[in-house]
Amino acid sequence: MDEQDIMQQQALILFDRAYRHHRQGELAEAMNLYKRSIAIQPTAEAHTFLGWAYGTMGRHDEAIAECEQAIAVDPSYGNPYNDIGVYLLEMGDAETAVSWFQQALTASRYEEPQLPRFNMGRAYEHMGEPLLALRWYRAALEIDPLFLPAERAKNLLLGKLN
Repeated sequence: MDEQDIMQQQALILFDRAYRHHRQGELAEAMNLYKRSIAIQPTAEAHTFLGWAYGTMGRHDEAIAECEQAIAVDPSYGNPYNDIGVYLLEMGDAETAVSWFQQALTASRYEEPQLPRFNMGRAYEHMGEPLLALRWYRAALEIDPLFLPAERAKNLLLGKLN
């Protein structure tokens, strides 16, 4: 194992520890560990998840900046495109969010492809386009029939339309 392999392993261990802290709601420790991981070996995942931590705290501009760093490291990774769209949606800019969700849809590497479809539905619902929103919620459910947020959003929207 050469020095580069050792550094990659260290960065991965720090990322895994950060993610565990993040899932437990220990954001300060998670952010510290994500940053340490990035300092050793920048990855799209570490930047995206650091952005997620910022986003959880309502620090959307910093979250978006981290996602942009993630895209610079690996443009094929879909999560940061989706996440930028989510932050823009939370900031009230549904129209711009749609373009980011569209980019997430075309990314070649995406672990949860139902998410940009669900979020596209949320954006169209915010823009007053219920039929388009319904189409996207259904598209998310085609990928993951047990994805409860999309099922819930679809049913609420259908209730409003009746």
